Amino acid sequence: MWIEIDHHKIIRLMNSLQLCLLPCLVILSIARIKGQTYFCSPTTYAQKSTFQTNVNHLLPSLSSNTNQSDGFYNTTVSGQGNNSNDTVYGMFQCLGDATVQTCQKCVSDGIKDILQRCPNNTGAVGWYDKCWLHYSDQYFFSKMEEEPQRIVVNTRNATDTNSFMNRLGETLRVVAKKASEGGSKKFATKEANYTSFETLHTMAQCTPDISEIDCLNCLGNSISNLPYCCNGNVGGVTLKPSCYLRYEMYAFYQEAPPPPAPSPESTSKGRISAGIIIAIAVPTVTFILLCFWCLKRRARKYASVPKQSVDISSVESLQFDLDTIKTATNDFSPDNRLGQGGFGEVYKGVLPGGQELAVKRLSSGSKQGMGEFKNEVITMAKLQHRNLVRLLGFCLDEEEKILVYEFLPNRSLDNFLFGLENQGKLNWSRRYKIIVGITRGMLYLHEDSRLKIIHRDLKASNVLLDEDLNPKISDFGMARIFGVDQTQASTSRVVGTFGYMAPEYAMHGHISIKSDIYSFGVLILEIISGKKNTSFYISSYAEDLLSYAWRLWREGRPLELLDPSLRDSCSRNEVIKCIHMSLLCIQENPALRPTIQSIMVMLSSHSVTLSDPQEPAFFVGRHRTDANNPAIYENISDQSTSKSAQWSVDKDPITDFYPR
Repeated sequence: MWIEIDHHKIIRLMNSLQLCLLPCLVILSIARIKGQTYFCSPTTYAQKSTFQTNVNHLLPSLSSNTNQSDGFYNTTVSGQGNNSNDTVYGMFQCLGDATVQTCQKCVSDGIKDILQRCPNNTGAVGWYDKCWLHYSDQYFFSKMEEEPQRIVVNTRNATDTNSFMNRLGETLRVVAKKASEGGSKKFATKEANYTSFETLHTMAQCTPDISEIDCLNCLGNSISNLPYCCNGNVGGVTLKPSCYLRYEMYAFYQEAPPPPAPSPESTSKGRISAGIIIAIAVPTVTFILLCFWCLKRRARKYASVPKQSVDISSVESLQFDLDTIKTATNDFSPDNRLGQGGFGEVYKGVLPGGQELAVKRLSSGSKQGMGEFKNEVITMAKLQHRNLVRLLGFCLDEEEKILVYEFLPNRSLDNFLFGLENQGKLNWSRRYKIIVGITRGMLYLHEDSRLKIIHRDLKASNVLLDEDLNPKISDFGMARIFGVDQTQASTSRVVGTFGYMAPEYAMHGHISIKSDIYSFGVLILEIISGKKNTSFYISSYAEDLLSYAWRLWREGRPLELLDPSLRDSCSRNEVIKCIHMSLLCIQENPALRPTIQSIMVMLSSHSVTLSDPQEPAFFVGRHRTDANNPAIYENISDQSTSKSAQWSVDKDPITDFYPR
C-alpha cells in the first residue's frame, strides 16, 4: 500500500508504531478522571441554614470566574453578622494545559458533581479530568494542604521495575522543580525517553497561592510515596488539595500546536512506500536514541565526581565587607560570642538595618583551606530549604575567612532536650513537628536538592530552632557530596560524633545515605526520651539508650521510654510509631534501614504497616573494638563541646575534616 507522506508524517508514523507495539496501553484504569475521585468532610450542615446559603452563593461564583482567572480562583463568603462559623472558603484550579473553554466546562460540571456526592458536607474536594475543586468551613488559602490525598494507578506494570522507577524518579524530580519555579501558574510537563519506542510523560502542578518551597515539598512528598503505592506501575496520579502529580507512558496532556502544513509543492514529491519509511526510520531513530543514552550515561559517570575547583565569583553578590562584619559584631566582641566550633568562633552580629546574623570566623589554625572554604560557600548558596540553616554570605579579606548565617534565637535542640533551663518547654506536639521538619530537611539533602548530600553528623546540637521552634539542620562540615547515581563510598578517615555513627561507617569507613538514617534513628530516640545517647547508662543493665529502647520494645513496654513529662499529654500511637520507626533506622544491616522517603511516608500516613525491626547495631566505642582496625577511632569525638552546642553552623560539604 502506498500513502502520501512527508517528513512530518514520519513522526506521526513513529507514534503509531509505538501504539502498535504496545497494544496493552489502551487498557487503563485512569485514562480519564471523571469525578470518581473525591472527598467529603465528615461534618455536615443543616438544611436551610446560613452555611448552606453561603455554599450556594460560593460555588456559582467559582464557575462565573473561570474566564477571568488564568485557571485559578479562590473566594470567601462570610456568615451573617460576621459569624465565622458560617464562613465558606472555596477555590478551583484548572490544569495548566486546559483551554478557557475546557476549564469552564470542568468547573461547571464539577460543581454539579460535588454537590451530588457531598450534599450536606461542610467541606469537599473533587478531582476531575482538567480541574479540581475545594471548599471548606476552614481557612485553607496560601497553605500547603496534603490531606485528603487520593492515588489512582494504571494497572499495567513495567517489565523492569527498578529501571523504570529510577527513570521515573529522576524525571518527576525535574518536573516538580520546574513546576515549583513556574511563576504564577506553577505548572510543568516533561518527557523522557524510557526505551527506543517508549516515552515517559509527566505533569506537575501546584495551586499558585502556596510558596515555591511548599510546592516543591508537596510534590516531593507525592514522589516519595510512589515506591509504596505504585511500584512498577507505568501510570499513576497523586491528587492533593495543593498539588497534582501524574505520569503515563502516553501523552495525556494537551500537545503543542501541530507544525504548519507543508506546501503542495513539497507534498507532491513525498510519495514514499510506508514500508520503506518504516525500514529507514525505525533503525535510524533507534540508533540515535542508543547514542544519546550512551552519551548521557558517560556524562553521568563524569558528573558523579564533584568538582574540586570552583569559581567563587559566581556568588560574588553574597560577599560582605570586613568592616561591615566588624561593625555588626562590635569588632568580634567577647560579649557577642555565641560559641566555639572546631574551625573557629561564632558571634552574633546586627546589621545597621537591624537584621541579626550568626558570624562564623574561621581561626588561623583551622584545617579548612581556601579551596574548601570556596566550595562551602558555593555549595551552601545552592541549598535552599526551610529546614536547613540559610547561608547569607561570606567575607574573604586578607587572612580572614568568615561565613555569615541567619541567626536563630532558640539556638540548638539539645538545649531544650538536655539542658536544665529549657527542659519541659517541648511538649509532644512540638517534638513530633520537629521530627517531621528534620525528616523534610534530610529528604531535601538526600533526594530533592541539586546535590545529593550525606550529612554524616546529624545530632541534636546540629539542629537549630527558629523563633517558632521549627527545626533547621546545620553544620555541614563533615558532609559528603555524592554523584547523581552514587549510592555509597568509603573513607580511610572516620569523622563524626561518638554515639551517632553507624557501625559500618565507624568500623569500616563505609558511607551511604543509610549512615545518616542510623544517626536519624538515634536522634529520634533522644527526642522521645529526652535523654542523650552518649550519657545514658543504667548501671544495673549496663545499657545505652539504644539497648534500653530495644529491650522495652521486645518486652511490650515501649511507652516507658517516653520522657516522663510527656506521658499524660501525648498521642500514644504517634509515640509508638516513632519508636518503631527509630528502631528500623538503627538496625545493623544498612540494607534493612528505611530510606528518608519511606520515613516521610511513615510520618504522614496513619495506615502504613511497618515491618518488624531487627536487633539494633550496638556500637558503643568504649565497649566494642575492631581488632583489624586498632586506630580506627582516633578521630571520633567523644562528645560535642558545650560551647559549640549552643550554636552550630555549617562547615564545608565536600572535604573530610577532623571532628570538633
